Amino acid sequence: MERNLRSVEDVLELLDGLFAPEADRWTAGGASWWDGFYADRSRQVPFFVAKPDENLVSYLDRGLLRPGRALDLGCGPGRNALHLAARGFTVDAVDLSPVAIAWAEERAREAGAEVRFHRGDAFALTGSGARAGTGPGSGPGSEAGTGAGKEPGSVAAAALGGPYDLVYDSGCFHHLPPHRRISYLALLDRVLAPGGHLALSCFAAGAMGSELPDADFYRTDGGRTPQLHGGLAYTPESLRRIFADLVEVELRRMRDEPPGSPRFGEPFLWTALFRGRLPA
Repeated sequence: MERNLRSVEDVLELLDGLFAPEADRWTAGGASWWDGFYADRSRQVPFFVAKPDENLVSYLDRGLLRPGRALDLGCGPGRNALHLAARGFTVDAVDLSPVAIAWAEERAREAGAEVRFHRGDAFALTGSGARAGTGPGSGPGSEAGTGAGKEPGSVAAAALGGPYDLVYDSGCFHHLPPHRRISYLALLDRVLAPGGHLALSCFAAGAMGSELPDADFYRTDGGRTPQLHGGLAYTPESLRRIFADLVEVELRRMRDEPPGSPRFGEPFLWTALFRGRLPA
């Protein structure tokens, strides 16, 4: 008999375990899936291109974001992290996949960019309520390395210490199960500087992603095992409700960018820019 639940993190990990292993995209167990996803760089995957998000470029060009410290969540091959570094930000970028991080480091070396890449779980690396090394997706030996002048696989201090002026998320949020939004919001509370910004893109309802109600993801009737069905779709209203503690700056669909554009843009995504509140 087990009676081990004593914290919110224990409950969150219990809910993690309800999902089929092959559905995992957010814990250390999901790293191998992402490794396979990134292994063939020749695949025609839209965001494999070495281009920054069009909304990120727009925020910077309009002065909505100014250089400071940035954290790129789920950075993949590093396309947005490199653009932020080129625009004067000091950048930490994190991803579960060692294959993605290796690709991002290669791109950074080729560009001569200084980005500190981290392989591991962002919830644990930013110091979640879980004990070090036991959070969702955490594992021993989380790695960090800078893109320029650093050999692949180099290990450095892995902690992601805030405050960050910008938390950037291009496609990480929609791969979290509903209960892990609690962890996501707690991460923002820990690392976002007062008045700092959250910028994210996520699946748009009616265009891509599952539109199941949150509760239905956990139903096991008929012997089925919970799945995420490729990711969760969101509406503007749901994003405003989830991030109600932040100030909305802009929320719109991502613009469709043609193949020859220097920017990445796909209209099946929402783009949102929120600002943290300043202390009274």
